[in-house]
Amino acid sequence: MGEDVLIFIYLLILMSGLGVLVIYSEIRSRKFGPSASQDHVFRCVQCGLVYTDDADVDRSRCSQCGTMNDVIEF
Repeated sequence: MGEDVLIFIYLLILMSGLGVLVIYSEIRSRKFGPSASQDHVFRCVQCGLVYTDDADVDRSRCSQCGTMNDVIEF
């Protein structure tokens, strides 16, 4: 085997190992990262408070001033 082939094999193994580490790291970060909340987001029309409530409600009472508010659509 020539020196060129040995250098190529060495770099191929090195890059493959690096690729495996990147994929492993990405899988771990997705597994332990925060998941998206299913709660609805509300903004009070009276006092401006932004808050969340359960996904099964379409209107929610503001905890600060008591005004009923609709879901914010993004």
